[in-house]
Amino acid sequence: MSAFLAVVDTEGFSAAARKLKVSPSVITRAVTELEERLGVRLLTRTTRFVRLTDTGRVYAENCRRILAELDDADSTATGAHSTPKGQFTVTATVGFGCMHVAPVVRDYLTLYPEVDIHCWFIDRNVNLVDEGVDVAVRIGALPDSSLQAIPVGRVRQVLCAAPAYLQQHGVPQCPEDLSGHVIVTASGITPTPELRFRDDLKIRIHPRMTTTTNDSAAAMAVAGFGITRLPLYQVAPALQRGELELLLEDFERPAMPIHVVHREGHNATRKLRTFIDMTVEALRRDESLQ
Repeated sequence: MSAFLAVVDTEGFSAAARKLKVSPSVITRAVTELEERLGVRLLTRTTRFVRLTDTGRVYAENCRRILAELDDADSTATGAHSTPKGQFTVTATVGFGCMHVAPVVRDYLTLYPEVDIHCWFIDRNVNLVDEGVDVAVRIGALPDSSLQAIPVGRVRQVLCAAPAYLQQHGVPQCPEDLSGHVIVTASGITPTPELRFRDDLKIRIHPRMTTTTNDSAAAMAVAGFGITRLPLYQVAPALQRGELELLLEDFERPAMPIHVVHREGHNATRKLRTFIDMTVEALRRDESLQ
């Protein structure tokens, strides 16, 4: 099973052999014997790639669970059950991961020095099963799946501007008033030249600046250049310091849910259970996510 998962994770027999520090023939023989014993094809092989079959995808997920249980059983047998060991991978979007997940990772690693964590902070939904990721923090509605999802909060997308800008240009009283204001948009939050509000209201805008990062949009707003829309958690520190003010709150669309997602269910190893519990507690405690 370990050889099979190494091939799946590295997408090749030679790479799997390097990962496990054995010869490629050992990996090939192990996977071939596994397929022969099961009587099914787990992998599709060509000269260019190795891919899971549908049966192989389900089997790989079960293998991960079984090996994790074995690892947990070994820890219990050796009296190390109370001390998490090993490694795992967690993913989140770049901005949310840096602001909210990384601090949990730091505290966890400080508490448990025998665990290593790989952080995938990227702005796409990672497939936990296919890509071998253990825990994800997801923002937005979740598709139906066999994954376990724990609700931890919600994200409001808010309009905000600096007090100095509002003093000079006035405070918009309704979405239609935005046509007379300087707008800064972050492409990940506002991918089209329009702002959406509750009751399906859409307002066309002409952004003076469009940026690929939320941080730069927030910096422009704090500097008094214009109005921007960003997740509340992104601008919460500036709001607390009085550098920004919220606008048109009564017109906001419903907040998006946040979930901690994992694939282990009740069979999660101690190291994962401990990390999930810490993450859930930290996110539920954050007022900017309520």
